[in-house]
Amino acid sequence: MEILEEKKNKNRKYKPILDRIPDWPVYQLSKNRKEFIEEVTRKSVERIHELRPNYKQLIDDLQATAYREQNRIKRNRWRADPKDDAQFWSMVKNELVELSAKNPDEVQPKIDDLLERIVHRYASEIAGNFKPNSYRFAREVIKFWFARLLNGARVKKFGAFFRNQYSLRDKIHIVGKVKMIRKLAQKGTVVMVPTHFSNLDSILIGWVIHSIGLPAFIYGAGLNLFNIKIIAYFMNSLGAYKVDRRKKNLPYLETLKMYSNLAIQKGAHSLFFPGGTRSRSGMIEKQLKLGLLSTAIEAQRSLYNTEGEPRKIFVVPVTLNYHFVLEAPDLIEDYLHVKGQDRYFPEQDKYGSFQLIKFLIKFFGNRSNISVSIGPGLDVMGNYVDDEGNSLDNSGRIIDTREYFTSSGQLTVDRQREDEYTRMLSQRIVTEYHKINRVFASHLVSFIAFEMWVKKYHQLDLFSLLRLPEEDLEIDYEEFKVVFKRVRKQIFLLKEQGKINFASHLKGNSDVVITRGVDNVGVFHLNRPLLKNKRGNIITKDLSLLYYYHNRMVGYDLEQLI
Repeated sequence: MEILEEKKNKNRKYKPILDRIPDWPVYQLSKNRKEFIEEVTRKSVERIHELRPNYKQLIDDLQATAYREQNRIKRNRWRADPKDDAQFWSMVKNELVELSAKNPDEVQPKIDDLLERIVHRYASEIAGNFKPNSYRFAREVIKFWFARLLNGARVKKFGAFFRNQYSLRDKIHIVGKVKMIRKLAQKGTVVMVPTHFSNLDSILIGWVIHSIGLPAFIYGAGLNLFNIKIIAYFMNSLGAYKVDRRKKNLPYLETLKMYSNLAIQKGAHSLFFPGGTRSRSGMIEKQLKLGLLSTAIEAQRSLYNTEGEPRKIFVVPVTLNYHFVLEAPDLIEDYLHVKGQDRYFPEQDKYGSFQLIKFLIKFFGNRSNISVSIGPGLDVMGNYVDDEGNSLDNSGRIIDTREYFTSSGQLTVDRQREDEYTRMLSQRIVTEYHKINRVFASHLVSFIAFEMWVKKYHQLDLFSLLRLPEEDLEIDYEEFKVVFKRVRKQIFLLKEQGKINFASHLKGNSDVVITRGVDNVGVFHLNRPLLKNKRGNIITKDLSLLYYYHNRMVGYDLEQLI
């Protein structure tokens, strides 16, 4: 039944919920870009004054901002940075030196003017610039070249590169609440919050949004991606707004949050990775960044304060499921460095001479697939919603979320209360990630193999285990199969309880499923994390990489079954 449903979803074509690009909220933002930047600037300044009501405190923050920015320019300058960066921040520093020598109360207008110029500069840097023609062009280029790679690699015959026997839907499976997210996008504003494992995620999610008939979303993209001019052109044109993670100062962070807040209020469907960056460990995110997540809650409260029927905001968790991740060797090395400090000694670069194009050819030629699991819609407090967008309590009764923002019947601003709502929402998102996580055979065999070695060498800590020689790492296949069956049975039970999901290929003959998992896990990497030796037993060529792929299954208490 599940296999039939997968095939049905794979072949389904969704009509756009908005046919005309000029009707898309992201287009309207771009059309009124100048006015939007002015609004972001004005409201960001108001928010900063609220946080720093004392001018002495504000001057201290501006001095710290100027110092950090000049330090960034000297130590870590990027091609995407404005050309007049050094000149601007030198001017800011000089003005602050002059102002700080005077009584703050006497120079308030000049301080306000300087703050406004800084915030306006930040807002202009952050703002995206969606262009319909560039959007259409980029969409078709991605579809064309990925489809060419897919057919050329799959068919492996001369001329296959130019055929259309296979589509991206053969490779990328979209499962879950597709119909619901389409309905919610017509009734309110969707904030999509995916897991984040690879640099491929942004392209993948962009294709999924188009594939299920949704208008383009605004999304935060790291400024480092704008260092290459051609990529910067497309990213700017597709609605991306720039996020510079080097900047940790108050004016920048508040401007970034206000940009997201106001865009959501104006109905622009939004996407951001709440984990903040790619998962270094390979685990599903447990601790989410609350900054941008809080903007959805603030936007909902503001919308309840407007005239007419308020537009509702819906949060949709999404998990991305890969058999292998291109950057896994670097990611797990970073994680182990932080976790182990001087106890971990990294090996040499595991990539060798492989380049991105080789990865793409191998990815599209391999029989493994990607799965994108779309979770149920939530309101900004983390309550489930129905297809009509109504919030539901634990008993399934409709509730009015406006009441979450009222005191004595009046709508009020309570930052402390909203901080708590943000924490509640983040916890619900993490719970949903684990529920909609779709187990692949590669995830399962990696988890079992690593845990079997953990149990065998129980006297060793993680870092001692990772330094074991390869000759000490071999598992008898029949023993492995017994454990595999036991753990898989538990996953089937967890699925019935609504605590996890799994790909249909996990069912069937255990030998076939194990072989599929071993063949697919980390297939790109030079040193395979899992494979069979000549005796048919399970071995590894890179235990650290195996640990990375094993971590996908952490959080379900399956260790007790090993």
